[in-house]
Amino acid sequence: MDNTAEIYKVTFLNQGKVYEVFVKQVYQSDLYGFIEVEDYVFNERSQVVVDPSEERLKSEFNGVRRSFIPMQAIIRIDEVDKSGVSKITNGDNVAPFPISLVGGRSEPKDT
Repeated sequence: MDNTAEIYKVTFLNQGKVYEVFVKQVYQSDLYGFIEVEDYVFNERSQVVVDPSEERLKSEFNGVRRSFIPMQAIIRIDEVDKSGVSKITNGDNVAPFPISLVGGRSEPKDT
């Protein structure tokens, strides 16, 4: 039996940027329309070259136990063998899928 914990790569939109983070826990939230991610994994290996976008993510998520990400912001969730470098890239070619989570009640038409 494999005792290694699953690692998920979560790609999502945040303020016009594409975030790619690695986490140990991903699940549908009790808050309607949100995905919860927990236990962020950052590349802890000592590196000669420091990636500034990963450093920015480390400081942005420092002290965060859990994040609630709107479903429409999620681009992709992958289960991966090992974590990689978290990064932030421009979201020039990506737009959030238009979705209404609050449904209006339509009145029946008279026939």
